[in-house]
Amino acid sequence: MANHLNLTIDRSSPVPLYHQVVQGIEAAIHGGVLPPGSRLDNEIDLAAQLNLSRPTMRKAMDELVRSGLLVRKRGVGTQVVSSQVRRPLELSSLFDDLSNNGSKPTTEVLSFSHDEADAATRAALQLPAGAKVYHFTRLRKVGGKPLALMENWVRDDITTIDEALLGSQGLYGILRNGGVNFRLASQRIGAMIANDYQATMLETTPGSALVTMERTAVDDTGRQVETGHHVYRADSYSFEMTLVQR
Repeated sequence: MANHLNLTIDRSSPVPLYHQVVQGIEAAIHGGVLPPGSRLDNEIDLAAQLNLSRPTMRKAMDELVRSGLLVRKRGVGTQVVSSQVRRPLELSSLFDDLSNNGSKPTTEVLSFSHDEADAATRAALQLPAGAKVYHFTRLRKVGGKPLALMENWVRDDITTIDEALLGSQGLYGILRNGGVNFRLASQRIGAMIANDYQATMLETTPGSALVTMERTAVDDTGRQVETGHHVYRADSYSFEMTLVQR
């Protein structure tokens, strides 16, 4: 493995030995020599191949794990973390963002109903008593791997929505085709730990970190169009934003 990665240790260098290992593995990951999901030899074997002490190798691996490049999995060993989906913080849908980046997202509709809105949904969408909404949950995958578990409520006076449509298109695309011109959204990003259901659906472990997003979108006529709560695997997903001095 060490030879395959072209890792060399310069004992005359002022750079600490463990950090030379970190730099070498980082270069292998970023250069594609170690693609996402690759397994590394165990620390004892790597230390022997590089003629380093086990504590030195352990320190290097710990730093790579802390930096998010490697992950330790029980029964599997140490693996390169799958590359993250980095999403710009703007009014767009996950489906559109993934498609525009060259990914091929797939959607599994887990539940779907068209019922009278409860009080919380009526308040979020500013609907009158008795109004109905579409309520559905979807599992979004990229490359066959689960990325997001999404629950949404959509007012039903815009366009007809069904399970087949949601399974083949992104929600914002469906609504745009129905005449919606999105204008702004109220959004909150947070974090939580996965419960048993979320962990099962996202193929991760209970207690693992998830990124959360709550959003209510408004169109150019001032209508609250949809509201939703999404959770994403934190090891595969992040938001990007630019901060401006005002």
